[in-house]
Amino acid sequence: MTYGIEFVPGNVNVKQVVNYCKLAESKDIDYAWITNHYNNRHCYPVLTAVAQATTTLKMGPGIMNSFTDTPAGMASFACTLNEISDGRAVLGIGPGDLSTLPKLAIDPVKPVARLGEAIDQIRALCSGAEVKKSGLEFFDYDGAKLTGVTLPGKKGIPVYVGAQGPKVLELAGLKGDGALINASNPKDFAVAIPIIKAACEKVGKKGFDVGAYTALSIDQDQKKAEKAAKIVAAFIAAGSPEALLQRHGLDLANVAKIKDALARFDFGAVGGLVTEKEIAAFTICGTPDVIRQKCEDLTKAGVTQIIFGSPLGPDMTNSIRLLGKIM
Repeated sequence: MTYGIEFVPGNVNVKQVVNYCKLAESKDIDYAWITNHYNNRHCYPVLTAVAQATTTLKMGPGIMNSFTDTPAGMASFACTLNEISDGRAVLGIGPGDLSTLPKLAIDPVKPVARLGEAIDQIRALCSGAEVKKSGLEFFDYDGAKLTGVTLPGKKGIPVYVGAQGPKVLELAGLKGDGALINASNPKDFAVAIPIIKAACEKVGKKGFDVGAYTALSIDQDQKKAEKAAKIVAAFIAAGSPEALLQRHGLDLANVAKIKDALARFDFGAVGGLVTEKEIAAFTICGTPDVIRQKCEDLTKAGVTQIIFGSPLGPDMTNSIRLLGKIM
């Protein structure tokens, strides 16, 4: 098992992210995943700062997409980050946030097919190949080649696919080195992992890294941890399809009330509506002992990397220190 941690450079500034990453590294966290949202600080310079301030921590964007960034641009950045970090770069890439892209005047057509082509072209460019026209639909490069970067060598840059639905989970198994799955509960991995395994078997792939991109809230006080987790659990529940809600035995009428309260920005009402069921379904939340058990449950489910994502807890510094005690 390896462990990762997510930072959002929107609610914390660059210097804070760097300091948190240094603390995480000192607590034996293996990976730092920096989120990529157009409205926040850009993950590329943040990752560069993290690379220069750490020595063992692996790092990458969590996650890029091929609508707002080109495969050539992502390949160039990944190679550059890998050089700066002395071989510690990884790349997270997904189909894109289909609710955000239209705000940027982007029509997210065929996101899975586009993602598959992007991964292929990124790998080819990172290998040093000259990519010639081959009839691709989205990224049919004509003589593209990285000529002014330090190439990563035969191992390349590990590619992690941000995945949730069955088509992208399958694509992750076919083309990725790992997956970043937005889930915190073993029930979701009981559905996701067989899809990935079947795809890996098709291409004879072994050693795939199954990442649980969790929503974490840890504190010495269970109630404080739950309070910090409520708003995240609410947003996840409100955005989840009915089948997922039913998988976790959630009250659909109550989730509808949560969704309505969020739409009205009535966060006081949200706090009263979110129950232990929503928290258990969509977060890993509690004291260090509780979190340790939940991590063990995820390991038994087949997860090989646990990423501790937002909100982390009532106090981020304290949360990172507590994580160091459970691993």
